[in-house]
Amino acid sequence: MTVNRTTAYATTSGMALPKQPAAPAAEARGACLAPVVRDLRERSGRSPRALLFGPQDVVVITGLPGSGKSTLMKRAVQGTRIDSQDTRDRWDARMPRFLPYAVYRPLVRLAHYTGLRRAVRSGEGVVVHDCGTQAWVRGWLAREARRRGGRLHLLLLDVPPDAALEGQRERGRGVSRYAFLRHRRAAAHLLTSVEKGNLPQGCGSAVLIDREAADALCRIGFTG
Repeated sequence: MTVNRTTAYATTSGMALPKQPAAPAAEARGACLAPVVRDLRERSGRSPRALLFGPQDVVVITGLPGSGKSTLMKRAVQGTRIDSQDTRDRWDARMPRFLPYAVYRPLVRLAHYTGLRRAVRSGEGVVVHDCGTQAWVRGWLAREARRRGGRLHLLLLDVPPDAALEGQRERGRGVSRYAFLRHRRAAAHLLTSVEKGNLPQGCGSAVLIDREAADALCRIGFTG
C-alpha cells in the first residue's frame, strides 16, 4: 500500500485493491489533498505486505497499550522510528533498580519529546508510537509535517481490549486500570471518528488494521 500527498492505494502482489469509502465531506471537496480512509481489517489473508508513504511524511501508529504497536514498529519500520518505550528502556537500564519509575518519568518524557522533535525536524520520513490519549501531539506532528512539505498519516491498530490486556501480561508490563480505561475511551473515540471519515485536524489519511493485518505487514517505509 502506498500513501502520498495526493492519493492512497493498496497493493498485494501487484494487484490494486478496490477503493475504500472515504468521508462524504472529503469526497465532496474533491481536492487532491482530501483525507482518505482505508480499512484493512478482516481481509482473510489479503492484507498488503507493505505500507509506503511519501518521503517527508509522518506516520503515527496508535492503539491500546498492549495492542502490539512497538512490536510492529520493531519488525516492520524501515527508517526512523520514535517509540517512547525505547526511551524508557534506555533510562531503566541506567537507573538503580530500587528507584521507582515515577521518580524519573518526567525526564523520560522530556528525552522522548526531544528526540521526537529532532527526528521530525530532520525532514526525513518518521514513524511515531502514539498511545492515543495525547491529541495535542498529533496536532503538533501534523503542523510539522505540513511545514516540511509532507502530511500526517494515522495507522490505527484495532485490537479488542482483552487481547490488549493479554499483550500487556505477555510483555510483563502494563498500565493501571484507570490509565487503561482512559486509553480505551480515547482509542474508541478516535476509531469511531475515523470509521465515519472524520480524521483529526491536519491528518492526510488513516489506515485501519487488525492484528491479522499487522502480522502480515513486513514493511512500513517511505518512498524516494
